[in-house]
Amino acid sequence: MGHFLRFAGICLARRPLFLRDQSMAMFSPFEARNKLTQFAWLTNRPAFFVWAIVVGVAAAGMTILFHMAIHWGQLLTGSVPGEIETVVSRWTDTERILFPVVGGLIAGTLLWLSSKVRKDMNADYMEAVALSDGRLSLRQGALRVLSSLSTVVSGGSIGREGAMVHLGAMVASAIGRFLAFNANDIRLLVACGAAAGVSAAYNAPLAAALFVAEIVLGTLSVTTLGPLIISAGVANITMQLTGYYRVTYDVKPISLSIDASLLLLCALAIVAGLLAPLFLRFLDAIRQLFRKTRLPLPFSLALGGALLGGILILQPAASGNGYGPIEDMLTLSWTMPAVLLMLAYKVLATGATVGSGATGGVFTPMLMVGASVGMLFYQVISFVIPELAAQPALYILIGMGAFLAAGTHAPLMAILMIFEMTHRIDLVLPLMFACVIANVVSSLFSTPAMYGVTLSREQAARLRRQISSMTLKGLVIEAQTVLRQDQTLEQAVAMFQDHPVRYIYVVDENDHYQGVLSNQEVTRWLLSQSLMTTPISELMVQPHFIPVLHPDMTLGEGLELFLTFMGERLPVLLSKDEPILLGVVRKSAILEQLEEQRALSERHQPPHIDFRISGDK
Repeated sequence: MGHFLRFAGICLARRPLFLRDQSMAMFSPFEARNKLTQFAWLTNRPAFFVWAIVVGVAAAGMTILFHMAIHWGQLLTGSVPGEIETVVSRWTDTERILFPVVGGLIAGTLLWLSSKVRKDMNADYMEAVALSDGRLSLRQGALRVLSSLSTVVSGGSIGREGAMVHLGAMVASAIGRFLAFNANDIRLLVACGAAAGVSAAYNAPLAAALFVAEIVLGTLSVTTLGPLIISAGVANITMQLTGYYRVTYDVKPISLSIDASLLLLCALAIVAGLLAPLFLRFLDAIRQLFRKTRLPLPFSLALGGALLGGILILQPAASGNGYGPIEDMLTLSWTMPAVLLMLAYKVLATGATVGSGATGGVFTPMLMVGASVGMLFYQVISFVIPELAAQPALYILIGMGAFLAAGTHAPLMAILMIFEMTHRIDLVLPLMFACVIANVVSSLFSTPAMYGVTLSREQAARLRRQISSMTLKGLVIEAQTVLRQDQTLEQAVAMFQDHPVRYIYVVDENDHYQGVLSNQEVTRWLLSQSLMTTPISELMVQPHFIPVLHPDMTLGEGLELFLTFMGERLPVLLSKDEPILLGVVRKSAILEQLEEQRALSERHQPPHIDFRISGDK
């Protein structure tokens, strides 16, 4: 024992100074980051896939944590944890009013607090990825996630998945910022976090990757899809390993004859394509009504909770994200009046929750509405032409996919989403037809969009198309500062005195552009005591000192040239082969034209109903 103590004493005496120092405490996060960023390979492209894996695991962990938080919240209400609809069904009528009102007050207060946080970063992951640098405000995000949690626990008819997705994006943003990634890499990493969150929430990794690529990033390129698929797949594996994975809707094998039944499903897709825009318009109208009350957020959400409570007294299953009723429709026999009532209650409950300003999502409630539409369509067909009616589950699932495709305008994502939720390969063919048809029908109408970023992207693309078709010809004005080569230094001095410009345009006797004469060149000649009768041709006329425009150039091309030039005006020449000076174009004129086109584009932009975590009132 004595030998051991002596050896330990020697080791302690010889340990590095930084361990014996009082500062042997752990490095601060900033010191750790500085150490990590010294290794350049940590931020190169191959290493990015490693971080995509890390983000996938972290996003799945945050999803599990949110599931646990819902259960803890349900325990606080004195309920046995379970599906929201089941928990609400055990509440008394008083609790069905009280809990949504109190939950709305808490959720609204948290949203109000989040609005007071200094806005130096984005609050929404979609905007951070699509329109900004990918940096997310952790404080704002945490408050909004807690607000969503309060709404979900108190029975709000809203998707809990929105918060899970945002948590994944927040973790990814924090990792990217910690490692000092550049803006593009942070954006892609946040997109990976969102894809992992969708995958963990819906058990649909392929649909998750395509959703983020199609809706958020707006591109299906291989360079972006690779990391997205890795993160989504790893999140799915993590959910399986932790016991949180299961097939969302476990349905029996479905047989479909390639006959008139397929035509009926196409007819269902047309119906879904017509009704999905109406559902979004309804949500938008309710939101506008709540805005007109001008109530503070806490009271607005409390009012929405009171309205929701009245609906829950009549139908507790109208709470939550709609998972329970969909499962019941797939396994039990429903009458047409029961489906109609359930549909009406669910639409009203979602309107009260979303319209009041609650954060979360209407993605899953949309699936519930689509399932009800499919069930009603099946019941009509089985009554009118029973010999052609297939299994009700087929119509329900096709209705869900078609309604989702019509609402999101992302048919490929909708096809994969329903397939991965059911693991039924026999659904893919009818889903392909139904989702595409529903999307086409929905696109024929000017409807509210589910995502503001898609509208921003479409508006930018529309503006680019308009700019590319507009030329500078209509913006050319007469050039006031033009001299011929045979005019004199005295005339140049007089022109500079009369016009506060830096350059005078010089032309020959045929009005062919020769270049510019700068005020510095004139000053140099004056200081050299040159004769005032010196012709302009003897001065240094610079032919390529400033860029030149042509009347057939687009506004975008003209603006690009102005970005390389610090002045307000540029000369316009007839063509390269015929350099006749036609006049000038002012930068302000191009900017005014662009602003006019942007304002015109915004006036024709439909409203949107975001099912994001940060949808403000």
